[in-house]
Amino acid sequence: MRRRSLLAASSAAMLLAACGTGDDEGGENGAAPAIEGDENAPANLVFWAWAENIQQVVDLWNSKNPTQKVQLSGQAASDELVSKFLTAVKAGNAPDVVQAEYQALPTLITNNALADLTSAIDDTTKSAFPAGTWNLTSFGGATYGIPQDVGPMMLFYREDIFTEMGFSVPKTWEEFGVLAKAVRQKDPKKYLTTFSPGDAGWLAGFAQQAGSKWWSNSNDAWTVAVNDEATKKMLSFWGGLVNSGDLLGDPMYTPQWNSQMSDGTIIAWPSAVWGAGVLTGVTPGLAGKWKAAPMPQWSASEQYTGFWGGSSTAVSTSSTQKAQAAKFAKWLNSDPEALAALAKIGLYPAASAGQTAEVLGAPPAIMSAQPDYYTTAAAIAKTARGFDSWGPNTNVTYGAFEDLLPTAVKNKTDFTAVADQVQNTSLEDLKKQGYQVA
Repeated sequence: MRRRSLLAASSAAMLLAACGTGDDEGGENGAAPAIEGDENAPANLVFWAWAENIQQVVDLWNSKNPTQKVQLSGQAASDELVSKFLTAVKAGNAPDVVQAEYQALPTLITNNALADLTSAIDDTTKSAFPAGTWNLTSFGGATYGIPQDVGPMMLFYREDIFTEMGFSVPKTWEEFGVLAKAVRQKDPKKYLTTFSPGDAGWLAGFAQQAGSKWWSNSNDAWTVAVNDEATKKMLSFWGGLVNSGDLLGDPMYTPQWNSQMSDGTIIAWPSAVWGAGVLTGVTPGLAGKWKAAPMPQWSASEQYTGFWGGSSTAVSTSSTQKAQAAKFAKWLNSDPEALAALAKIGLYPAASAGQTAEVLGAPPAIMSAQPDYYTTAAAIAKTARGFDSWGPNTNVTYGAFEDLLPTAVKNKTDFTAVADQVQNTSLEDLKKQGYQVA
């Protein structure tokens, strides 16, 4: 549920140079070698993945490719997978294919663990994805993974309560703030939503929508702007509403949050397209009462959203079957039957063709009041934007936000001061690790 999403488009060469890797497996300047070999040659591939029920999609591939069998190995996600995968690559026994969350890619690339798939990508494959989505796995013109699923952010709201209280869905954040106050005035037992201080991936999605550029790399030197104007604008907005009591400042995914979402204490939730599945589990008795709309905008003339969640399919540098592995990765995320199978197991496909109502089917039962739910989601997905690049110490930055924001909420202090503290923490960590900092 708390999958973190990232958009990375910085040069792989810069990343590798900044890391100072000298792995002999790499090509010139430490870059991964190009894919070579016959993609149709017999193969026995090992695939590490954590998506629930993805065995069904693997079975579909195996039924169609009897000479190129894929063996699935279920794994944990996030940092645990990254650590285990890097260890396996260094030991020479890594899987051929791995499901990697977007935020993990910079770390895997700097450690020369992922093969450069650029030579295996044709225009047909690339054009199957929106440009903003393709950039999730592309660095300086090189491709290190195929986008699998994405989490464009959207606003879920209790239509029945909005109607009962006479409220309209806010189209701008200014309207959202006004509505937050109006909810409290009309019914002191209700809140428009909660600002969850313990999920930096969620926060990053808001920063992306606001136009933040947290990292950039030029001449092998990193620039960090976690406290840029857009981020501070966003944090100031949320901090003002939380500190005034107009919004809650409690974390998501707790028994208390579950109860508040179910009993109508909280009547809206900025989330991602996969949030419908969460609502199904948290508010099972409210089928037909939730709807989704585009995120409120910072300007009425804009239409943007950010990413929260998603993963890719990549090939390890230690694989001896890279061409066949790349073929499987492309099929998994762009073939019509594969996309339908991914949608069936609950993933929101990254490919445009996988985001149609025909592929996704009827809306989730919890969204039955919105027959065009997936059509709405697809339109929102086209407006998603992320950071121009993602830094090599994402975990440190996320951890700092998740340590400091709960204290700011508790003490009702300035949220923007947290951004300054996280900025300093991120910079000092980069320097400590030996990266060049502009």
